[in-house]
Amino acid sequence: MLDHQVRVHTSAERLPREEQLAWRLAAVATGTRADELDDRVTEMAANRVVDNAAVAVAALLRRPVAVARAQALPHRAAPGASVFGTSADVRVSAEWAAWANATAVRELDFHDAFLAADYAHPGDNIPPLVAVAQHAGRGGGDLLCGIVAAYEVHIALVKGICLHAHRIDHIAHLGAATVCGIGALLRLPTDTVYRAVQQAVHTTTATRQSRKGEISSWKAFAPAFTGKTAVEAVDRAMRGEGSPSPVYEGEDGFLSVMLDGPDASYTVSLPEPGEPRRAILDTYTKEYSAEYQAQAVIDLARRLRERIGALEEVRDIVFHTSHHTHRVIGSGSGDPQKYDPSASRETLDHSLPFVFAVALEDGSWHHERSYAPERTRRPETVALWRKISTVEDPEWTRRYHDPDPARRAFGGRAVVTLADGSVIEDELAVADAHPAGARPFGRDDYTAKFRALAEGRVTPAAQERFLDAAGGLAGLDAAGLDALFPAVDARAVGAFDAGLPKGLFR
Repeated sequence: MLDHQVRVHTSAERLPREEQLAWRLAAVATGTRADELDDRVTEMAANRVVDNAAVAVAALLRRPVAVARAQALPHRAAPGASVFGTSADVRVSAEWAAWANATAVRELDFHDAFLAADYAHPGDNIPPLVAVAQHAGRGGGDLLCGIVAAYEVHIALVKGICLHAHRIDHIAHLGAATVCGIGALLRLPTDTVYRAVQQAVHTTTATRQSRKGEISSWKAFAPAFTGKTAVEAVDRAMRGEGSPSPVYEGEDGFLSVMLDGPDASYTVSLPEPGEPRRAILDTYTKEYSAEYQAQAVIDLARRLRERIGALEEVRDIVFHTSHHTHRVIGSGSGDPQKYDPSASRETLDHSLPFVFAVALEDGSWHHERSYAPERTRRPETVALWRKISTVEDPEWTRRYHDPDPARRAFGGRAVVTLADGSVIEDELAVADAHPAGARPFGRDDYTAKFRALAEGRVTPAAQERFLDAAGGLAGLDAAGLDALFPAVDARAVGAFDAGLPKGLFR
């Protein structure tokens, strides 16, 4: 890997484009070759495609997904791209397919993640890449190349540049990664990708208010907006249009104005030319539909519940954890909504006290039942929930940032004090499904997750067709990409959509 020092430059310095971060990201994309990928990388990319489809199918009858789908369907196009939940002959323009499908993938907060200096859901790159591949008539090999390149760029940015410390949403890194994935997929010149990266970063930088307080459905729409914007940015760049430059290093640019200021300096490590692209192997999926830092919390609660016994005897529970977990999903956020039984699902899946309470009571987690209003408002649940708080522990913060991915920890230590004063303690560093966890997810687990979420929505035969296609991603021709959209009962989806209010697009 090559370490690139990225700092703010004045306009008078006239930083050459080849020394700009956007150019170096673009060069990683255009230097990615499908025929150079190793089998583990190819398999993990297929796992991510399966994972995305699983959570998208499960979310088809949720309002934000239906709204995004309804917005996309009037924009019919040929050749166009497919939309989850519609019949096989429906095609819409690539940017609108990216919008609808990325919303479906993101809605349940149930697909892959990566946490380092910042946060990421790298699987958000895949829907716009599939849409562009379908529209452009590219096959599975090109799509695979795009996925791997997008993950490579996304992980490098998340490792090197922290956004959340400045209350900037992590979709800013997603935009650059998606553009790079499209560039690799279409085999575009480095200059074209470079210009599109800068457009995407400039137009998709947003604050973290979308993940603060009363979290709304925009949490699902945000990466979809970024993917749609990335597709449009590539289109403009292909037509020869320029971009704000240098978007990262400029004196009024991203680093100077949005992040650490005029003295900002970061190190972004990128693969050398010809070096294998393996960043996708560093990512991990979710076994449960909740924010990633809640995954180990659920596993720990399941382990603790037998030791605690009668939960009404709990006096209080203090969860010692990292700065990130305490401030984002813990009581350190300062958000009273994290203790509100009437809060939105999007808020509750970002509430460690809520997740811990329900997992302690149920010993399990379900993407729908665990968030049902009758579940969240149960008096004994609310009583337990409000006894749970978090504190930042410097040791857990250090472990969260450990440079060795095998030692990095996203969990914490629970201290349970009972009514009689006795104390029960336990800790868990990573979720059981994490690559370093007790039972790391493999292909069989991704398949099982898909089957469980597709049950009742996708016929067994259609499930098999999809799994065969995803497993053989690299060998699919252009027409074969259609099989990456499992056939569902389009009439049931249409009936649900018909009940929505109408907007501008009809």
